[in-house]
Amino acid sequence: MSQGEAAGHGTAKPQDRGWAWMVLLAAVLLQGLTLGFPCCIGVFFTDLQHEFQASNSQTSWFPSIMVAVLHGGGPLCSILVKRFGCRFVVMLGGLLSGLGMVSSSFCKSISQLYLTAGLITGLGSCFSFQAGVTVLGYYFVRWQTLANAVASTGVSLGFTVWPLLSQYLLDEMGWRNTFLIFGGILLNCCVCGAIMRPIQLASGSLSQSAKPEEEPGNRAQEAQLSNEASPHHPMLQQHTRRTKCFQVLQKYLAFDIFCQNKGYQIYTIGVTWMMMGFALPHVYLVPYAIHNGVEEHKAALLISIIGFINIFIRPLTGLLSGHRVFTGRRIYLFSLAVLLYGLSNFICVISAEFSVLILYCVILSIAMSGIGALTFQVLMDVVEMDRFSSALGLFTILESITLLIGPPLTGLLVDVTSDFHYVFYNSSFFLISAALFMGLSFCALEKKNKLREASKAHLDNPSRYQYSETSTEPKAENQSPPAVEYITSV
Repeated sequence: MSQGEAAGHGTAKPQDRGWAWMVLLAAVLLQGLTLGFPCCIGVFFTDLQHEFQASNSQTSWFPSIMVAVLHGGGPLCSILVKRFGCRFVVMLGGLLSGLGMVSSSFCKSISQLYLTAGLITGLGSCFSFQAGVTVLGYYFVRWQTLANAVASTGVSLGFTVWPLLSQYLLDEMGWRNTFLIFGGILLNCCVCGAIMRPIQLASGSLSQSAKPEEEPGNRAQEAQLSNEASPHHPMLQQHTRRTKCFQVLQKYLAFDIFCQNKGYQIYTIGVTWMMMGFALPHVYLVPYAIHNGVEEHKAALLISIIGFINIFIRPLTGLLSGHRVFTGRRIYLFSLAVLLYGLSNFICVISAEFSVLILYCVILSIAMSGIGALTFQVLMDVVEMDRFSSALGLFTILESITLLIGPPLTGLLVDVTSDFHYVFYNSSFFLISAALFMGLSFCALEKKNKLREASKAHLDNPSRYQYSETSTEPKAENQSPPAVEYITSV
């Protein structure tokens, strides 16, 4: 507490020490509670089907809505963080998450779960997770990379613990009481938020930086006041609202970057297409195993195996990919990870024996670690830093759409064919095609850029053609350190 007061006087900074490490511990717990939670929904899949007499497609809608809102609510969360601060948004998210799961325990139809567990819990998880990641940027400067890497282990811990806890509670007291208990567990996000007290920076840079953004709004208000007596005042007010709306969309959804930046365009399309099949194993792996005679406890253990391996592989992958050797080449590592993810699905098609499924989970977890560690690093490579938040907004919105529709469409196919193998066929198709599209497209784009730079350098100074070609590499190296800061925002 004295650290915060000292920071206000400019004599000491709370970053990187003291209470910052408590905030990091809270961030680890937050990521386990929020990002790790959807992985356990597959444990309840069969029970919910029997309870509500629902098809695979109908049952898969509520986890799809939860995950889609969790990823797609980023722009709304950013607006709330800017207005109310990280602490308030994290606690608001915890309240919504808990309320959603408590309400879910009283649902009388599968469609009610779409609203409670899907929309409300998903939105609450989004607020808590994204605001919790944001606050680390205030508390850590020197050790920000380490803080992000440590925080990412929370996701893996959640993947490990949630399925086992879910199966135990489901066997002991049924899904309704389990959802009620989950509501209480998710309320701990409010406790994590309470730990994340705001920092008063000595430089006052936050208050100063907010002023230029307020000026357009102030000018618009002055224009409205000066024209109140005019008969055209309502039109002016409507025009002002449209201008503000356009400014918000431009800030949080960067359509101009999508149209002008080929790298961002290719990457966004590729990841959006990939997400059609990315979540399918998480939703359907447990039902698939149970359908093929695997015991329920062992089926739940499969998801925990994925999370346990992620604890060790994910941070190592993130730190390794941040090395300067991979500067400018991370997109190819990402494409390889996506390709491995897609190819691993064929293991489930070959056999559904428990030992084979364990092998599948090991390979899948390694691929997931690469995807999770590289997703935002690659985005940092293709987008300028000053527009990253805008590019991230559009990126998450588009991927959330395919996350939403992927599992229900595959569930409909399973309902029609009565064959769970189509889950893994579909997942492989989307992931392999996305990997090939991104890898080949970036390779072609890189060759095109090199030819353009070589021809330009040759025209400018033929005698220094070789030097001009290689002198562009340090620019990419200078971008490497900021990219590592975002390795855990997944």
